[in-house]
Amino acid sequence: MKALITGGNGFIGSHLAGALCRRGDEVFCLVRRTSKTRSLDGLDIRPVVGDVRDKESLRSAVRGMDAVFHLAAVISALDWETYYQTNTRGTENLIEACLEERPGPRKFVFVSSISAAGPSPPGLALRETDEARPVSPYGRSKLLAEEAVLARAALLPVTIVRPPNVIGPRQKELVQTIRLLERRVRPLVGTDETRTSLASVDDVVRALILAAESPKSNGEIYYVTDGGAYSWREVTAALVEGLGLRGFALPIPYPVQLGAAAASQAVARLRGTAPLLSVQHVRATRTLSWVYDGSKIERELGFSPSQDLKETVRRVVAWYRSAGPKAARV
Repeated sequence: MKALITGGNGFIGSHLAGALCRRGDEVFCLVRRTSKTRSLDGLDIRPVVGDVRDKESLRSAVRGMDAVFHLAAVISALDWETYYQTNTRGTENLIEACLEERPGPRKFVFVSSISAAGPSPPGLALRETDEARPVSPYGRSKLLAEEAVLARAALLPVTIVRPPNVIGPRQKELVQTIRLLERRVRPLVGTDETRTSLASVDDVVRALILAAESPKSNGEIYYVTDGGAYSWREVTAALVEGLGLRGFALPIPYPVQLGAAAASQAVARLRGTAPLLSVQHVRATRTLSWVYDGSKIERELGFSPSQDLKETVRRVVAWYRSAGPKAARV
């Protein structure tokens, strides 16, 4: 398969690039001139300079591809226009470039987000047929992008995949949490009542490749999960166990987390950059559940999760220890 990945230097994208390279596929990654590509070091990929906000830069990039995996997105921004121009208009630019080129790609896989669907009711798992109700600018921009993709499904085989919270080696937030835990500081994220679906990055990558190769996936939306519904405190406890930590840990209470998030946003506004942590994110993990039914992709494409939380954490810890100081630079 000859594949183009946008966002290939990101967390999921770099794992996808690695998996495709190991299969012997011909892999191209769309990168901006200012992109950091350390996560792609050592992979047999061909970088293609372009930007999803500039359609003219995309036409030659998509020409002759078998599949386009679209992962590039802005997750955190200071204003709606930034979300819209990259996540919504950028997706429209890319799929229009695919339609205008001859020969164009034979499959377009759009990596959306559970944020496009919105939070789940307490005690229930959302399905793909449930009404989408995003509660954040990021989620709204991704839902609009989904609508743009599906509007062109009659012209190009498309599939939308909505990963949940994805964990695995090189996941920046997980590395930050591990470093706090090693210092005996434990963030009390969320509550025992709010729950979230999870998936290992390896399973998400397998699902994306399945979606690209199966004609059954054309025009469909899929959730990908490991089948569990976890509190973030369970995730933290699994990390503590996986790291083999013992002894007293200083908790970071909810008000302190809110204060840190507010400070992060204030600094970001002064610098004109995206905040590392937002008040909305801290509140969402405490008050909302994000649980989804992943049975559709299992039933239709034969996908089955290979890792539960314990196994994923084991792999993350093994990578973290082997990476040494490099782990802090993901």
